[in-house]
This record gives sequence, C-alpha cells and structure tokens, in this order.
Amino acid sequence: MNGGQPPGAAVTGGQPAIRVVVADDHQVVRAGFAELLGTQPDFTVAGTAADGAEAVRLCRELRPDVALMDVRMPGTDGIEATRQLAGDGPGGPRILILTTFDLDEYVYDALRAGASGFLLKDVTAERLFDAVRVIAAGEALLAPAVTRRLISEFARQRPAAPAPPPAPLATLTPRETQVLRLVAQGLSNPEIAARLVVTEETVKTHVSRMLAKLGLRDRTQAVVTAYETGLVVPGGSQPEPDRSQG
Repeated sequence: MNGGQPPGAAVTGGQPAIRVVVADDHQVVRAGFAELLGTQPDFTVAGTAADGAEAVRLCRELRPDVALMDVRMPGTDGIEATRQLAGDGPGGPRILILTTFDLDEYVYDALRAGASGFLLKDVTAERLFDAVRVIAAGEALLAPAVTRRLISEFARQRPAAPAPPPAPLATLTPRETQVLRLVAQGLSNPEIAARLVVTEETVKTHVSRMLAKLGLRDRTQAVVTAYETGLVVPGGSQPEPDRSQG
C-alpha cells in the first residue's frame, strides 16, 4: 500500500495535478491502474488501497480529487466506502467505480450511494485518462445514451413507489425544476438549450444552481435524485417546458 503523497506533486499549465486514490483488492489491478495514471503529467497517484475501509481512511487523510473504486472488495466493499465518502459532503473525492460487467446491479447501488460514474476494468488507457479528467472537473461522465439506459434499468430493477420529494426539491425555481427533469431524461446541455430556447451558458447556470440547492455533486446524482423522488417517471410522458422563462 502506498499511503503517502510524493513530494512536489506535478503541476501542469499552472494547475495542480489531479490527485487520485486507487482502491482494488487485486494487487496487479491496483498497481496497473496506478502505473497507468502515473504516466500522465497532470495526475498524481496519492495512494492505493486494498479494501474499502482503507480507501475511506486514505481519502479522508489525503483528500484526493478522484477515487477509482472497485466494487467487490473484502470487508467494507466499494459501495459502502462510496456511501461513507459521499456522506462527508461536497469536499470529498468524486468516486469512479471500476466494474467487470457493464451496468450490473452493483453499478446501480454505487450510483445511488454517491458515485459519479463507472468504468469497465478493461477500459483503454485513453478512456481512463479522459474519465478521470472529466470527473475531476465536475462534468458529466455518463453519456446521455447511458443515462437513458440507467433510468430504464432503475425502473425495471427497482419498481418501488417513489419516495416523497425531499424538502430541498421545493427550493428549486420552476426553470431549475425543468432543467433537472431534462438532465434526468439524459439530455445534454446543448439539447436542453435547444429545448428551452436559451443559451448553453444559461443552462450551465441553471444546472449549477440546481446542484447547489440540492447538495448534489454532479449530474449523475441529479439523475438518481429525480428518479427516486418521482420527479421523472421512466417511460412516462413529461410536461412540455415553459419557454417564457430565461
């Protein structure tokens, strides 16, 4: 286990390197991801962990930007580790789940627990690098098509009645609520802008305010929240947006 941060973390283009913790119970996998990430000048591998408990401890100690988290680990698994780190609030790392099977049940549970996205373990190096950069920047890792699949699978696998909307949902303006619905339906910012007949910059502002009011880290969590509160019903028709607002 490498629990320390190398002195003099790399700085690229005047920006501090993206700090990453890698958690996987297989030493070869753990070392492989760490070595790959270490080839990039804008990444610093702050530490590695062999199980979820160690990952939580390291992340709280080292404050990385991103944690690559395997799901199936002994003791505290990746889902519980994600839940604990997400419970620390917005200052914690963004969690990128490593999985063997595309969109299996563990992925849904991890996203519900607070993960920002997922990658298959056989991902290419370039896709891994892109994903870490996207997650660290707070952008949406899941493509709209994947978001739509998630919504469909949430409905198929978990058909429970939606919970009452939490109080923070009532703090959204009508326009922010519309934007949340469209994000949850898998629309990208350009698609939302076209639907509402506003600029992309306006959409970005609405998204940022909506996430802040709901205490969410990113669009992935917005999708989960919209579905679980019943704001969006998978497969159901949604009201047409009101274009009179900015």
